[in-house]
Amino acid sequence: MPARNKQPAVSLQLKNPSNGREAALHVLLQVWFDGAYTAIALNRVLRLAKLEELDRRFATELANGAVKAKGTLDFLLAQLVDRPVKKLEPVIYCILHLGLYQIFYMERIPVSAACNESVNMAKRFSHKGTDKFVNGVLRSSLRQRETLMAEIRQEDSLLHCHPGWLLNRWQKQFGAEEARELCRWDNGPAALSLRVNMVVTTRDAFLQDLREAGCDAEVSLWCPDGVLITKSPGLPALLRLFPHSFYVQDESSMLPGYVMQPRPGECILDLCSAPGGKATHIAALMENSGQVTACDIYPHKLKLIEENAARLRLDTIKTVLQDGTRLQEEWKEKFDRVLVDAPCSGLGVLRRRAEARWTKTEKGLQEFPPLQRKLLENGAEYVKPGGILVYSTCTIEDNENRKQIAGFLAQHKDWKQCVFPHPRTGEPVNELQLLPQRDGTDGFYITVLQKEK
Repeated sequence: MPARNKQPAVSLQLKNPSNGREAALHVLLQVWFDGAYTAIALNRVLRLAKLEELDRRFATELANGAVKAKGTLDFLLAQLVDRPVKKLEPVIYCILHLGLYQIFYMERIPVSAACNESVNMAKRFSHKGTDKFVNGVLRSSLRQRETLMAEIRQEDSLLHCHPGWLLNRWQKQFGAEEARELCRWDNGPAALSLRVNMVVTTRDAFLQDLREAGCDAEVSLWCPDGVLITKSPGLPALLRLFPHSFYVQDESSMLPGYVMQPRPGECILDLCSAPGGKATHIAALMENSGQVTACDIYPHKLKLIEENAARLRLDTIKTVLQDGTRLQEEWKEKFDRVLVDAPCSGLGVLRRRAEARWTKTEKGLQEFPPLQRKLLENGAEYVKPGGILVYSTCTIEDNENRKQIAGFLAQHKDWKQCVFPHPRTGEPVNELQLLPQRDGTDGFYITVLQKEK
């Protein structure tokens, strides 16, 4: 993988994208050479580019797909070029990734178009002669396609576009077939999931508004105020049409607010709040009455929370610059309910965070449990006697979830796990571990702890 550098943004040196392929090129350059997140880079590029909806959709599919398939595309490049992949010019590296992705993964795209348009991008964005190099590599891939595909099929990590260490980990955890199903889930397209802002509208009313605007939408099976968009004019258009009516939020990410069951007038703490999705949800469930204290360690992220709260017309959220790992003495036993939505490995949401599978390492997973434990310990200090703490993560790692809670309870005899209804079945449970390959939603963990009176 090309190293992320500290140089000025490579993508900013390019001309504005004039079509979907060029937009995807900008995204890949920002992700692999500027350290951007795929979703953020894609939103930024599409916001600036003046593209028709068909081109926007193509750019989205191409960029997300090429990022997810990075390991396999690197394997292909290593077989096709006569130099180390890491020595390729960044723009050529990304152009070749996009070309190869179209040839090997997008059957509806004519291979002639994949080759010719890649050559055109090399002419436009690189120096003289690179167009011939790009053409030679892609034409060679066509001649060797069946042989290369046979090699890919022999290696699960290449076939399923996940790093070997992660696939091996899941095979031990779930078995071979479930591990493959989990990979297939990650490689699929993520639906646009919206949480309806019940302070200003209802789900039925919002669904009617969406239909009148030409959107296709369906209700979430997990969340009473969740909506899944299957056809729309795009997120920017939806924000223009309905600026106060919704928040973009994954279905599983909506669940901590429901499980918490906040009441109007309560004092609630969201210890790791940015960008504010759960804090604004809690405030809405409280009918905009009471106070939600939303914390983060970065001022610019607090501003984002404030902007989201203002857009949703919620005035009960107070932002505080606070490191959750540092105990705030004056907050001890001051809050009715505390949410610790802990930083985690994020292995449950790799479908939505396309680049994350390639930026994480197995060793890196070890850094999260100690951080989570410190947040959990401090969050527990802030709960009033008889109050509750909701702990959640967006990972499927036992060390960050069940084992984390078991360790906490073993050392805190004045705390217990509470029973709450499963959001789909209504069955009483004391924890919820959602698994994409079984539940058809992002991987997520939630439990509710109560402090004795």
